[in-house]
Parts: sequence; structure tokens; C-alpha cells
Amino acid sequence: MAHADTANRAAAIFDDHNPPAAELYNKCVHCGFCLPTCPTYALWGEEMDSPRGRIYLMKLGAEGKARLTDTYVQHFDQCLGCMACMTACPSGVRYDRLIEATRAQLQRQYRRSPGELIHRQWIFNLFPYPERLRAALWPAWAYQASGLRALVRGSGVLKLLPRKLRSMEALLPAITLRELRANMPERIPAQGPVRKRVGLLTGCVQRVLFSGVNAATARVLAAEGCEVIIPREQGCCGALTVHAGLEEQALGFARNLIGVFERAGVDTIVINAAGCGSTMKEYGYLLRNDPQYAERAKAFAAKCKDISEVLAELEPRAVRHPLPLRIAYHDSCHLQHAQGIRTQPRQVLKTIPQLELLEIPDAAICCGSAGIYNLVQPDTAAQLGDMKAKNCLSTSPDLVVSANPGCLVQISSGLKRADKRVPVLHMIELMDAAIQGTPAAELQANGRKR
Repeated sequence: MAHADTANRAAAIFDDHNPPAAELYNKCVHCGFCLPTCPTYALWGEEMDSPRGRIYLMKLGAEGKARLTDTYVQHFDQCLGCMACMTACPSGVRYDRLIEATRAQLQRQYRRSPGELIHRQWIFNLFPYPERLRAALWPAWAYQASGLRALVRGSGVLKLLPRKLRSMEALLPAITLRELRANMPERIPAQGPVRKRVGLLTGCVQRVLFSGVNAATARVLAAEGCEVIIPREQGCCGALTVHAGLEEQALGFARNLIGVFERAGVDTIVINAAGCGSTMKEYGYLLRNDPQYAERAKAFAAKCKDISEVLAELEPRAVRHPLPLRIAYHDSCHLQHAQGIRTQPRQVLKTIPQLELLEIPDAAICCGSAGIYNLVQPDTAAQLGDMKAKNCLSTSPDLVVSANPGCLVQISSGLKRADKRVPVLHMIELMDAAIQGTPAAELQANGRKR
């Protein structure tokens, strides 16, 4: 029997370092409740591109009954990791932990093509590092500001580029000098008596491309009586890397961030990017095997809250000026599914007078952003983005609002392909405008620039 067990382990796709756990995948009873909520199953109707199908593949891989082929890996690459299946699952299967463990295994065991490897290395050596990203975006700013972008697009030259490069060019939001030069203070005092001392996560991509969202978050928190601490030495939270299976890099980012906010001495760590929040709340699990960080990670995770959670807990103090606008609110997957946060953003938005909140059809289906998904699976991401844009437009909104930067980029791109100039804003930008008294017309104009 011992010889048979050894032979089985040798044939298994996964090694002994944190493979997808049997106690997790055995909870799946293959009931099929997840199927209607899965974006890739909705597109293709392929069982192996559904959550229960992928869980079956995990089980086969663990038992040595599958081979590490391109097709096997592709089924996991095509998963968005949106976690809609977790919301639908009556058995409580932790698909998030299963897919992340599987991707970490595939990252170690599977050799990608040279082109795909270079593309992924470029992404992960750039996006999690704000200063590198900032430096790389200066030429992109010149490309846009000089009018070259419009010229290149009109010439048809882009059609000669590989599909993934064309997709990256299309997704690139409008870049301003103000955002490239943005630098927040380390402390913003509360207005009136202090209610909370909070730390603000500035993120990596968020810090460079969406610095206005961070500034709006800090202003709203200060207006609601929070002292805002913004540690300069903070870096990436590790969300992009952990979702892609780069486990060691992700854990390094997590350890660094824990130390930074421990030194800051804050009551709450506020996050305005849903993907970052879902990862940071899981630090206790991610670092469970690290004796130096396991307890510290749990304590850190307990302090992490989305900005909508924080504002929903605070009795409104700052006056909200009316914004007579119809807004379509898009639930970010990592907010509604991974974190289970649905009512709080709506509760917060409803404090704005004259604002009409519109519900989007098929709200549980991902927009196709999903971290780096729209960079590595551009065709599928574009299909989902077009579906989401169509669903948003069906409500006839003045604005589309979400709570995650990746969703803002993805939905904006879908709306542009549909030739619709509907502005897209982060939820906190809308709240900031209501508190600052920004006219609705100005808000719409700023949203269109994205």
C-alpha cells in the first residue's frame, strides 16, 4: 500500500507544497448551481470551463489521473477568478482558495511558451511597482498628448500588432500630468472631532493611474471625521501576483505591507480597490504557515475594510449636496462575491440627495477585468466587457459607477466600443463630489475623460 501511495504522488501533477486541498474540493457535490453565474460557462457552455468542471480537474490532477497539457492548463487560465460561484454555492466550497492553490502549482510545474512567458514577466515586473509603472507611462502620456495615438489609430497600424498588445493599447486610460506627478501627504487631519484613525492603501496601479480616486477617498474620510494616515513606504498588496499563482512574490508583498501598517498604528486600513481588499482580508490564510507572520497577518486582516464598509458604519457628518443623476451601479466581483459586500455601497450612495440608483441586469456576471485577465485573455475579456456595457446602457444612465479601478477601465473600454460616451466613475468620486458641492455637469465631464 505504501508503494502504491508513493507511485500515486509521483504521478500527480501537483507537488507537496500547498496543493489544492482535498477537504475543500471534496465539498463540491456537482449540483450545478454555479453554472449560470460562471462567465466562461455562460459564453461557451463547456463543462471544464465551469467551476465544478475545474474542481474535477483539480481532483484528477491531485490523484495523478490527468496530464499537464496545454489544454489542462488553459481551463484554469480561462477562469476569471471572479468568485461568483462562491455566492451561488449551497455547499460553501472555497473556490478562491482552490483556484489560487492550483495556479501556484501550475506556475511551478508548467512551462509556458516563450512569448507568453515574456508577456507575463513584463506585467509582473511592472504593474506591482508604482515607480516603474510611473516611469513607463511617461512615453504613453506623450503618445496621447501629442496626438500620435489618434493618428496611429486612424492609420490602421495597430492591426499589425499582436492581439495582446492591441488590447493593452485599447485599455490604456487617459493619462494626465497631474496623475503622473501626484503625491499624497503622509497625514490628512480629520475635520472636527476625530472619530477614527485610519490608514489608506494607495495601491500600485491605483496610485499611478487613479490617484484622483485616492485623493477623493482621503477627502471623504477626513470630512467624516477620520484622521487619514498614508504611509509613504507602502507597496503592492500582492493581489495581482497571488491571483496569478506567483505565491512567493505575493507573500513578500504581504509581509512588507503588514510591517508598514503596524508601524502606522491605525485603527482601520481602508481600501478602495476591491481586488486588493479581498486579498488583504485573506492574509491570515495566506501566511498561515509562516510562524513569524501568521498571528500578525490575522490581526492585520481584521483591520482591513472597504471604503464603503467604513462609510456605512459612520453616521454621515458631512453635508451631501444634491446630484440629480441616474447612475448604474456595477458590483465589482471581488467586492460582491469575494468579500460579500453588496448593501454597503448602495447604502452610502443613497445618502446623496436626488441621486437615482439603477440596478444592472445580470449584475453577478463579471465585466472581464479580473486583475490582469483582460491583458492575458483579451478576446474573452472583450466579450464580457461588451456584455457588461450593453447591460449598463440598458438602464439609460447618466453615469456608470463602480468601486474597483480595473472595472472602471474595462467598462469604459466596452462603452467606447459601443460608441457611447457615458462617463464612468469610482463610487468614492461621486461621494466626494456630493460633499464638495461639485455640479453634476462637471462630474459628467470629468468622467468622460476616462
